[in-house]
Amino acid sequence: MSDSTDVCPKCGAPLGNVTETQSGKKLQKCSKGFWNKEERRNEGCDYVKWLQVEPQELDEKCPKCGNNLILQVTRFGKKLKKCSTGGWDKEAKKATGCDFVEWITGKTEPLGVDCPTCGEKLVLFTTANGKKMEKCSTSGWDSKEKRPTGCTYIRWLKPGETPIPSKSGG
Repeated sequence: MSDSTDVCPKCGAPLGNVTETQSGKKLQKCSKGFWNKEERRNEGCDYVKWLQVEPQELDEKCPKCGNNLILQVTRFGKKLKKCSTGGWDKEAKKATGCDFVEWITGKTEPLGVDCPTCGEKLVLFTTANGKKMEKCSTSGWDSKEKRPTGCTYIRWLKPGETPIPSKSGG
């Protein structure tokens, strides 16, 4: 990697190897910067070059027009399935082709354990990025009011951590 795009625009040092975040986003950091774990802060040059994730073709057909679907990651890390013929005309500022889009959201599985806050059942929620949390089955989000609803118990699980085991006969 020796072309000019692989040089840090802040300090002129070469950029490091391409790495991938847990959410699937790709980036290159300046080779003169590093994360200090003890002080929990970046030291040296803090330049980060975010790379666009190329869409991945899926073995699924569009329910609207029958063409192939693609998996795309937005610049904010959200994932979606969309028709491969869909696009955006920058000049006309309008959508082109098929407009089918399906946002990929998390999935919920019952845990069979009572919530320590309200006594209702807990569920295991896995986000679209693979992060997991235990949360109360009554919890929700009011998008109009932009606030949580129901019980607010949430416990994020660390990678590899398992949820609370269900208790039999409790």
